[in-house]
Amino acid sequence: MIRSPNIWDAPDVYELENLAADRAGVIDAAIGALHPWQGAVVLDVGCGTGFHLPRFAGLGARAAVGVEPHLPLVDRSRSRLAAREDDCAAAVLGGDAERLPLADASVDIAHARWAYFFGAGCEPGLAELRRVIRPGGVACLVDNDATRSTFGAWFTHAYPAYDPAAVQRFWDRQGFSTEHLTIDWTFERREDLEAVVRIELPPGPAEAALARHEGLTVDYGVALRWRRY
Repeated sequence: MIRSPNIWDAPDVYELENLAADRAGVIDAAIGALHPWQGAVVLDVGCGTGFHLPRFAGLGARAAVGVEPHLPLVDRSRSRLAAREDDCAAAVLGGDAERLPLADASVDIAHARWAYFFGAGCEPGLAELRRVIRPGGVACLVDNDATRSTFGAWFTHAYPAYDPAAVQRFWDRQGFSTEHLTIDWTFERREDLEAVVRIELPPGPAEAALARHEGLTVDYGVALRWRRY
């Protein structure tokens, strides 16, 4: 299990990030073009606080299952699901990507957003996706695209050891296609944007980015990595 300090240490700030990210639904539309949401069984790997699960229900999913290794986030996810009002069967399970607590061939869409963007070393989790996805189903991994966009430039400056070309070669070898998308972070308050930048970047790069950037919107390059089974 790889620790996620942004959401583990600051879940309330991460909620602001989720609320600000992709209000136009670019990512959901791209996934829906690969496999219809309507009637699908959707798995959210590394679901965190369960932010996306009610939306999957609203998109027409028949069932939405979150898997999350960090138990405090499992509790928050379950509280979120308890407050929803829809007919979608939904649940959150404690577990790891390398040992998904689901039956073989039981999932139509596997989704991981900012939870599976690392490369070499995640092969056991990819083998689990292959096991649980039905024939014709699709895995959709939403990754940072550090090669472009305002946030991509911030990320590259903050993490100079990150090699996007090597990451791309890894996913190519795994048989994944990559679709390049652009979304926006759109905040209602400057202090919310600043709080989010400070959990996503180290202190020096975060302050440098904020000093150069005005306004409440940040364009954000996304690599949607997907594979059909």
